[in-house]
Amino acid sequence: MTPLPKRKTAKARQGERRSHLALTPKALMNCPQCGSPKLQHHVCTVCGNYNGREAVEMEKSKKKSK
Repeated sequence: MTPLPKRKTAKARQGERRSHLALTPKALMNCPQCGSPKLQHHVCTVCGNYNGREAVEMEKSKKKSK
């Protein structure tokens, strides 16, 4: 036979064991060019700038005309 636990593990003890598995929020900063939130050390998804220069040429958004 395989070994079985002698007693039920309490939910509080289970939570203590898994306390280090919590998710942490992503570190965001504001883009110095346009002010929108972006990930650190990544190109801004709105304006395409990184480190004070244009890294990616962004396509202008076209508004639908009726």
